[in-house]
Amino acid sequence: QACESAPTRLGPRGGIRASPPPIPSAMPEWSPSSWQGKPALQMAEWEDKEVAKKVFDKLRKVPPLVTATEAARLKKLIAEAGRGERFIVQGGDCSERFADCEGDRLEAQLKLLLQMGAIVEHITGKPTVRIARIAGQYGKPRSKPTEVVDGKELMSFKGENINGFEPNEKERKWDPERLLLGYWHSAATLNYLRAFSATAEPKEATDIDISTLSSSSDFSSISEDAREIKSNSVGREAFEFFTAHEGMQLDLEEALTRKAGDKYCNLSSHFLWIGDRTRQVNGAHLEYFRGIANPIGVKIGPSMKNDELKELLQILNPNKEEGRIVLITRYGAGKVESLLTGHIQAVKECGIPVTWQCDAVHGNGIVASNKYKTRKMDDIVREIQEVIAVHRKCGSILGGIHLECTAMPVTEVVGGAIGLTEDGLTKNYETYCDPRLNYSQSIETMFKLANEMPSSERAAKRAKK
Repeated sequence: QACESAPTRLGPRGGIRASPPPIPSAMPEWSPSSWQGKPALQMAEWEDKEVAKKVFDKLRKVPPLVTATEAARLKKLIAEAGRGERFIVQGGDCSERFADCEGDRLEAQLKLLLQMGAIVEHITGKPTVRIARIAGQYGKPRSKPTEVVDGKELMSFKGENINGFEPNEKERKWDPERLLLGYWHSAATLNYLRAFSATAEPKEATDIDISTLSSSSDFSSISEDAREIKSNSVGREAFEFFTAHEGMQLDLEEALTRKAGDKYCNLSSHFLWIGDRTRQVNGAHLEYFRGIANPIGVKIGPSMKNDELKELLQILNPNKEEGRIVLITRYGAGKVESLLTGHIQAVKECGIPVTWQCDAVHGNGIVASNKYKTRKMDDIVREIQEVIAVHRKCGSILGGIHLECTAMPVTEVVGGAIGLTEDGLTKNYETYCDPRLNYSQSIETMFKLANEMPSSERAAKRAKK
């Protein structure tokens, strides 16, 4: 399917002008709780209503984790990424674990994200926006509310702020008091990371470990780039980061929403996104998200129809505000050309500005021969390459990348220069949910991504050789 311009019609003087998008009907008044009148998917329900009420009463009073000013700055930076002036590097755990709220692990995770950003900046000459899936990414959508384990039906594990991972009835009960645990762990995480980013040595953002990439056919250029990045002088701006999580449990999100001037802002996180399973145009999640002032993301996959995308954008961004919406595509390698082309066209036709981001992991899940959930790094890289190619063909701009990754030496994704095989998955398979790229694979993927992106600086450098 080729990229086409918006449909045209004759203007009043006979000239041709683009047909405007349909004018949406007046939206009903919004409040942080107006979502409650809409169908809500993927939300845990609380058996003990009295305990739940006490939890939410407390969450309405706790201090915000971020500020509205920070969220507004991120919106400005996302707008710049949408115009091709910056590039978003977003990554982190599929689902955070309370046990990982430790200084060393948190520090390593942030350093990985900063180094991923440094790679893109160095190779493309484009400043990056670093957004971490951290300090709140505890909940997860599931295909079914229950699952059968050893012949017994249990509630599905929905993330540690909802229930426990161990497959027994007590742990799997959906417990509203875990939402408070999620808040305290988020607060501790963010407190430590803010302190680290304010005091860390510059080398923490630039000292990239490429020792595991020696078998790569690109190792010579990777080594040269890594040396140059390490020698670069960086300031405190290189340590700026923002937090993000999927806004799924709406009673939690409502409780952490605060009035900020004449607007409402979700102050549990700088950036929230709507999942591919909860983006129904008449659903509770769109109703909640349309009213908060944060920049927001929407996951869009193969089931998203072009007309549905137009309607969704009209609901979420009727004022056509730049930096408001990030469209996070998640198709799967080999499916990009047939799907992304139509979605780009739909956005052009409705005239609403978006920032495009590639989620190269969620469409590429497989089950290995040993029954472990995994992904192939080759598929992840292939989807990135396909997305870049389609945006180039359509004249649109890829504004960012979104990956599930960890700085830990886990063995969850097969492939890469480290040569991880399916048999090797059992060595250090740690995730409670989806498989993540480890440090080595994350760094390698960013080098591959950056070298696929347009770069006048890299072109000039190659011309001199």
